[in-house]
Amino acid sequence: MNDRERKLMVAFETHDVDGIQALLDAGVDPVVPIDGKPPIDWLIEMYFRSDRFPACLQLLMDRGAKLADPAVAPILLDDADAIRANPALASHRTSMVSCFTPLVDVTLLHVAAEYGNLAAAQALIATGADVNARAGVDVDGLGGHTPVFHTVNSWSNRSRPLLELLLDAGAATDMRLAGVTWGKGFDWETTLFDLTPVSYCQFGLLPQMHRAEVDIVANVRLLLEAAGRSVPSMENVPNRYLQPKSTTDR
Repeated sequence: MNDRERKLMVAFETHDVDGIQALLDAGVDPVVPIDGKPPIDWLIEMYFRSDRFPACLQLLMDRGAKLADPAVAPILLDDADAIRANPALASHRTSMVSCFTPLVDVTLLHVAAEYGNLAAAQALIATGADVNARAGVDVDGLGGHTPVFHTVNSWSNRSRPLLELLLDAGAATDMRLAGVTWGKGFDWETTLFDLTPVSYCQFGLLPQMHRAEVDIVANVRLLLEAAGRSVPSMENVPNRYLQPKSTTDR
């Protein structure tokens, strides 16, 4: 990887639209693989999630980069109009590398939920997407999750609006999975067993997930309320034991 390619990786990591455009204008080829992987795949497999992602993706596509599955484009671009114009997308299935919750044999609503693209999710539901559609399972029987699992412990709680949308649309809160491998293939890969949306949400408290305690607890409360369950106060948030101690406290 040369210096300009490394700079492109940094721009991908931070969704730096201007930085990506400058590097493409300077001659970085948006099609030629970098370390064996097309630049567009590097972008979509990054862990960062933001509203700037669609513009980054559009830049690459405008310069000739292509997605492995073109049907995913309107979801990643958060293009509600394109989704409404193609109702078949509501039942389309695809597989993608995901640095968090797996995207193996999933619906496009799973993809929208993973990337936190609210407009795309709303359009998919409006055109008939099943909010309780299940992902594929691997050879060990892990997977089978519904779109709501992508929203309960998302990066910077980006998918919280989609969690609310899915619950309002009838997403089940009591589904139980044999397990899921979170971040499969990445350094933070973690296999978790016997999961419900609530338990999967709580796994956001694991240090490798880098999620905020207050967000995780707020999502747990929402899930419990949606299930009609009693909601305890859960007052010790953020957890006092985990807070930095001053020298006078030692």
